Amino acid sequence: MSDTDIVGKLAKGSLLSRLFGSGKQPLRLVAVPRDHVVGDRARGDALLGGRLMLGSDMVSLAEIDFNAVGTEGPLAREVQSFAWLRDLAASASREKGARLAEAIAGRWLIAHGARVDAAWAPHLWGERILYWTAYAPYILSSRDAGYRSALLNTLARGARHLDANADKAAPGIDRITAWSGALVSALTLQGGQSRLTRSESGLMRALASAQFEDGGLISRSPAEQMLLVDRLGLVRAAYFAAKQTMADGLESAAAAALAALHGVTMGDQALGSWQGGNPGDPARLAALIEGCGLRARPLRAAKGWGYHRLSALGTILVIDAAPPPSPKMAAMGCASTLALEISDGAQRLVVNCGGPGPVPTALPGELVQALRTTAAHSTLVLDDTNSTAILDDGSLGKGVTDVVINRQEDDDCSRLEASHDGYLKGFGLVHERRISLGNDGKEIRGEDKLTARGRRKIKEAAPYAIRFHLAPGVEATVTADGMGAILRSPGAPPWNFKCRGAMLRVEESLFIDSTGMPVGTLQLVVVGEISGVGGDIAWQFRRSS
Repeated sequence: MSDTDIVGKLAKGSLLSRLFGSGKQPLRLVAVPRDHVVGDRARGDALLGGRLMLGSDMVSLAEIDFNAVGTEGPLAREVQSFAWLRDLAASASREKGARLAEAIAGRWLIAHGARVDAAWAPHLWGERILYWTAYAPYILSSRDAGYRSALLNTLARGARHLDANADKAAPGIDRITAWSGALVSALTLQGGQSRLTRSESGLMRALASAQFEDGGLISRSPAEQMLLVDRLGLVRAAYFAAKQTMADGLESAAAAALAALHGVTMGDQALGSWQGGNPGDPARLAALIEGCGLRARPLRAAKGWGYHRLSALGTILVIDAAPPPSPKMAAMGCASTLALEISDGAQRLVVNCGGPGPVPTALPGELVQALRTTAAHSTLVLDDTNSTAILDDGSLGKGVTDVVINRQEDDDCSRLEASHDGYLKGFGLVHERRISLGNDGKEIRGEDKLTARGRRKIKEAAPYAIRFHLAPGVEATVTADGMGAILRSPGAPPWNFKCRGAMLRVEESLFIDSTGMPVGTLQLVVVGEISGVGGDIAWQFRRSS
């Protein structure tokens, strides 16, 4: 079906005129922000073809019914928020794209514009304002005065609704999104200047309750961190369009957010697989970083954000050195404390299994839950027990509460020592992981140590497994002595792995790729038993010359 046919099915101009009237002089935008982030052209082409696609889900635009789409779930949010306008603009000129965008916006106004309903949730209105203002040429090119009046007056009503209700959004990225939209409306909509100070204060409060001082979100989710950088980039663009100076506190928060995002980016310029996420599309991440208008170096020694970064001459390690996020801030948090990921240049070597992230998925629910376990991460697992419990309802239970960190840098290497108490209550043991990366990037030395502490002692030896999940395409050949392996990949020189004090196995594993689909791969598993007095296991990765 052509885009002309789609627009024909969607067109409701005369009905809008009857519903909203065209006699009133419409409001106007006093500034139109420019979104410097380039959208996904392939997704834009799909939109022009009548399909809005997200992960494993799709909605037909020709027959779109906003009441049937609803407001719950990732696909509904994508449709309701109008975030897809960015992708449409990447594929279509203003003239061509506006016909489709205005037809869909008209349908939205008929379904939701005349009454306050679920589509008026603060986080949805916040995101909608960000994209309606940034892509105003695509939704306000119509000569239909009734449509233009309806959209602009509904936008103004949405802004006033946010002013009163933004703090009712869930804490975290949703509340930040709501106040970001309120602030952008104050900067860009006629008569909004009186709300500017209140909106700035609201956004600063939302950031203070959701963002660590080092810039990372309390949810500890790289996927949400991308959204945070995106939201603040759009806010920054609105200040620029309105010819006003962004508040220093907001500018600092935005720069810190970008540094934290850089800190979990691997050598292939995609994200690490943390908190149920996957690498995502590196092109989309690059477009965001390039277009957000900010510059920052990767955060290396994160405190609250918790991801420590070691790097030397192309070798990058990222270690989760913090407790899992609070269930209130992250519904899909993972038991990943002291897990690591490694890349050599653009080639990933050691990964976590990852997860579908914030997009619809065809993965079975049981698998999605299993991907959150300690065993799905590159760290030590004691007696096949999660370091932080994952309860039957999917929430995180008791486990890691305290992580002690000591980091040192010198002329020879970078060292990180970190320990967690996730196994203290059940086994009377503390897990400590020591890692060093040589300054030539060629050698990674590690040690996993279990130390007896407290009154509880295990009566019999308990099995442990130190897992290193390998990236897709990395082949592992076990050495003759069973204590090491040679790792070969198409994108990096071979690496040699050795362990001491245990035996090595190579087992099957899986990795969730950037599309949210599982890919078969391998894992190195160092296995043994530990007594109540504890013990240590040393291991090493070394790049071949």
